[in-house]
Amino acid sequence: MESNVRVRFAPSPTGPLHIGGVRTALYNYLFAKKHNGTFVLRIEDTDQTRYVANAEQYIIDALEWCAIPFDEGPGKNEKFGPYRQSERKDLYKKYADQLIGTGWAYYAFDSSEELDAHRKQHEAEGKTFIYNWHNREKGRLVNSLVLSDDEVQQRINSGEKFVVRFKTPQDETLILEDEIRGTIKIDTNTLDDKILFKSDGMPTYHLANIVDDHLMEISHVIRGEEWLPSLPLHSLLYRAFGWESPKFAHLPLILKPVGKGKLSKRDGDKLGFPVFPLEYTNEVNGDVSCGYKEDGYFADAFINMLAFLGWNPGTEQEIFSLEELVKTFDLKRVSKSGAKFSPDKTKWFNQQYMQSKPDEELTDLYLPILAEKGIIAEKDYVQKVVSSVKERAIFIQDFWGLSSFFFVSPKEYDGKNVKKNWKEGTPELMKELIDIINSIEDFSSENTEKEIKEWISGKEIGFGKVMQPLRLSLVGKLAGPHLFDIIAMIGKEETIKRLENAIEKL
Repeated sequence: MESNVRVRFAPSPTGPLHIGGVRTALYNYLFAKKHNGTFVLRIEDTDQTRYVANAEQYIIDALEWCAIPFDEGPGKNEKFGPYRQSERKDLYKKYADQLIGTGWAYYAFDSSEELDAHRKQHEAEGKTFIYNWHNREKGRLVNSLVLSDDEVQQRINSGEKFVVRFKTPQDETLILEDEIRGTIKIDTNTLDDKILFKSDGMPTYHLANIVDDHLMEISHVIRGEEWLPSLPLHSLLYRAFGWESPKFAHLPLILKPVGKGKLSKRDGDKLGFPVFPLEYTNEVNGDVSCGYKEDGYFADAFINMLAFLGWNPGTEQEIFSLEELVKTFDLKRVSKSGAKFSPDKTKWFNQQYMQSKPDEELTDLYLPILAEKGIIAEKDYVQKVVSSVKERAIFIQDFWGLSSFFFVSPKEYDGKNVKKNWKEGTPELMKELIDIINSIEDFSSENTEKEIKEWISGKEIGFGKVMQPLRLSLVGKLAGPHLFDIIAMIGKEETIKRLENAIEKL
């Protein structure tokens, strides 16, 4: 492995960052950190028609929340800056001119109407129109390969619109290497002459991408599968410039839960799960898209889940800290095939992290929720509550539904279980139980359980006749942690009060 590993994450600021983009950033980050390298953020904003003002900050905030911040990028260690392509546009023309001068590119003056006419003519003949060696020098197309130098200069001087196209070599088989997919062979005769530069002074993605990767000394390009068709052109551009090419790795798609097709925002909206790391508000129409953070996911659980969408460690281990991911990650273990997204598995990861987090940390997250409900409680008490219910929680916001009875008396009772467990003689039993509870001095969970069970045994009745109505009285339903832990925590006075309420209402 090279001693100076430099990778980049290069999103377009056209909207919120999809989890597919986050995974690309994550894999770049893991690879860089494993090899003591540098993780670069570059904003590829050459397409100004799709530019969204708040998207760049969203990308930065998302990486920070995920704990995979960039080492170099806009406003940070700008060794090779600027890191926004729109601020670098003046340098791309020089490289476009260089390719023209060496015969690797040419000017093309064909209008969009003329190209549409060519396409329709080919379709009528049952063919597909491709702008390349088939037709670029036969006089049907208007470019510098068929025009004289004077004609070309005259057109440019007159302000006629043009593009610079790459001159793809003919009759060659490209042998390309991908770190994930292995050897790829491409017949150059099937490639079209892609546009690299336009007369408005803006480069296309292809030229800007290659120039920036070279100038920023990127050693490995780890990107999504959708860029695999661009690999032949990008490899040829490196050859045309005489530059050493970085190593390429193309990641598999993240698929819909059904296993077919790329995961989209529409899938999340339809099935009720986020596809963005953070909540996003569209500045144009005000639409709000939910995010994993706001839905209650832990950042480390989210990252752990993403790591497994296309990669596996080769062991049975599934729970990895970020440090463990860095140590274990290997591009050779990234799959070639798409990874099916599972909302249930994502929740499972969050639940595993819930169990492993310290009670104090979870308590700090729960206290603001209680405060919103107007409940003031000692932190030590809340921490005991959290400890008793967290095994059944997936999200912090689940805590209230699992533990509200530790803070407030039930306002309603589960009708189905009331009908089943609150019988004709139950009120009298609960009144006797109140007397027993009143007489208990040591109100610890263990002692209260011992005293009440001895009383039940002495009456020679089934435990369910007392225990089920007792739980209904205290909780409002047949749920919750160990009943006598609840009794010990809410205390004698509150326990009796809730029994009296149940007797009155049921």
